[in-house]
Amino acid sequence: MTWSTGLAERGRLEEAARAFHAQQVARCAELGIEAGGYPLSHLAIRVPTWHDYVLARDAIEAYATSNLENVWNGRPISKIVLAEPIEVGEGLSIPLIELIPPFHQRVYRMGLEHLGFVVGAGHRDFIEEHRDVLTGQQFQSPVCMPVYRLFDDYTHVKFYEISLGDVCLLEGARFEGFQHADWHPADANAGPYEIGC
Repeated sequence: MTWSTGLAERGRLEEAARAFHAQQVARCAELGIEAGGYPLSHLAIRVPTWHDYVLARDAIEAYATSNLENVWNGRPISKIVLAEPIEVGEGLSIPLIELIPPFHQRVYRMGLEHLGFVVGAGHRDFIEEHRDVLTGQQFQSPVCMPVYRLFDDYTHVKFYEISLGDVCLLEGARFEGFQHADWHPADANAGPYEIGC
């Protein structure tokens, strides 16, 4: 689902997340990856402007318990822990939203952009087994090296050894209440490349 300000409302986000999960799992199955049984790390949402980011962050925080917002690649990104995870299937739920403001490197999908799946201790074996259908790997930190598949509509699936929330904790962060980075663009409504991202 592409971005609209109403997407951050709990009911609409739940509906969109279920459809997105089903779509991405089906796409993975076509590649020989049975993603449907993996626990979920997070759902990433990208927004086109800083103004949209603040509106979405405020809306999602209304049904969350805490966040962690830090500056990454020149702009803040917020990891928001939901008070009640979003159920997307039997025994499967999304505990965390990764909210990302305007993109910084290339074309990205606005709205629901990627799902993070937790592969667990078999992460390296997973990579070897599916190397031919994976697009690449990110080396974000010593404890965060997900592999991913990019689809034609610029959405992704990412496969982690541990969840993004657990990565944050291992790196020394704490999810305690709501705190926001002191960061402001010159124009909150400017397009992605105009604000220096």
